[in-house]
Amino acid sequence: MTLKDANARRGVLCGALLIALAGCAAGPDFRSPAPPAVDGYRKDPLPAATVETKAPTGDAQRFMSGADVPEQWWTTFSNEELNRRITQALAHSPSIASAQAALRQAQENANATRGSLFPSVDASAGVTRENANNLGISTPGSPSVFTLYNAVVKVNYTLDLFGAVRRGVEADSAAADYQRYQLEGTYQTLAANVATASFREASLRGQIRATEEIIDAYNKELKLVEAQNQIGAKSLADVLVIRTQVATAEATLPSLRQQLAQTQTQLAVYLGEFPSQAQLSALDLDALSLPREVPVSLPSTLTRQRPDVRAAEATLHQATAHVGVATANLFPQITLSGNLGSSALHSGDLFSSGTKAWSIGANLLQPIFHGGTLRAQKRAAEAGLDKAAADYQQTLLGAFQNVADALRALELDAENLTAQAKAEQSAAKSLDLVRIQYRDGAASYLQELDATRQYQQARLGLIQARAARLSDTAALYTALGGGWKENSVAPVAATETHPDKNG
Repeated sequence: MTLKDANARRGVLCGALLIALAGCAAGPDFRSPAPPAVDGYRKDPLPAATVETKAPTGDAQRFMSGADVPEQWWTTFSNEELNRRITQALAHSPSIASAQAALRQAQENANATRGSLFPSVDASAGVTRENANNLGISTPGSPSVFTLYNAVVKVNYTLDLFGAVRRGVEADSAAADYQRYQLEGTYQTLAANVATASFREASLRGQIRATEEIIDAYNKELKLVEAQNQIGAKSLADVLVIRTQVATAEATLPSLRQQLAQTQTQLAVYLGEFPSQAQLSALDLDALSLPREVPVSLPSTLTRQRPDVRAAEATLHQATAHVGVATANLFPQITLSGNLGSSALHSGDLFSSGTKAWSIGANLLQPIFHGGTLRAQKRAAEAGLDKAAADYQQTLLGAFQNVADALRALELDAENLTAQAKAEQSAAKSLDLVRIQYRDGAASYLQELDATRQYQQARLGLIQARAARLSDTAALYTALGGGWKENSVAPVAATETHPDKNG
């Protein structure tokens, strides 16, 4: 073998070694956690459906195991005003704009880090006025003061032999993924908040209406008793009792109206408007339909559907990459550099014969002693990875808790509505009976007032039970991921990932 062949072979081997090293990255490789090995959300079996009640919002809800959550789940309540509110909120809420901006920022940070994978090329030009006498290099016959023009193109490239740059790109890309899932979660949370506030508004309107009707009934009775008191048929004590009942019922209205006003201002903020400018059509419980079929995603798919779980996974990915960066910083770094330029006494002579200058070189940096900083940074990164793993597990447990609680709530809400409907019907019949007995003289006026009070409480309890079924159905949709699907992309402008020629 000739010397030329041996040198060529060594060059090939060195090139292959550099390529092999460039394909390695220090630190652990990230793998998505496996789904939890559970086959249900509760210890006891989930019933096929909730109980049914012959009352408004009393339909039985069937649990559809393995079904997907509708992407726009709020449309299952069949109310145009609710649809309009949520659509407006998703389009105009500042919380959405903030999450979108955070995602764009994270994407551009990842693009900036990705640029470190490529050589950096810079051009510079300059002109200086120099005095050769001060430098001690002047010669007889040559000017001591002159102008020097120069132009240089510089190229620098750090070989990513141990993957520090690639792990950094990986960490920043994971950070962008985190912001993407945060944006998706913001959409879901906002939709759920608007729906829940709308159901609360409808409930409060119903409670106010029921209370006003009771007050009207009390006032009619009061007028009758006052008239009877004038002719001596009723005592002043009877008049005072019913006046107390009227005042007591009226005292509940300001609190209900305050809650309604606060709910409406909260809705305005959700919709991205000032309270004084919001246009909200009145929402009534009777105008809302209870979904009769509710999806129950399989436990094995929940981790891919919940944005908070995916965000926790992205944080775990980022922490894994940070361990790689800290590990790679313990190893040597090789930087290649090259300059090509020209220096001349006249600008027109730049790059002419005899003015060119160039250089090429390599620099090896091997960390030797940093006071334990680099190894401490590696241990800190490993601790961060342990924390991210624990946080992921906690988020996952919380997700399963949310679903279990929502499923239980739907089951018990239906039972509560049945009980409240029975109580309301019984209270209404009792009131009718007591009124008849009172007219016949078989019951006292206090008995009639007590029956009226019980009927009022039963009506309010029924209204609240109806709203609870609607709110907890929305809570289940949200707990299951709110229609989130694999590879769903939030409506944000995509960014380029290739290196920009201008840096």
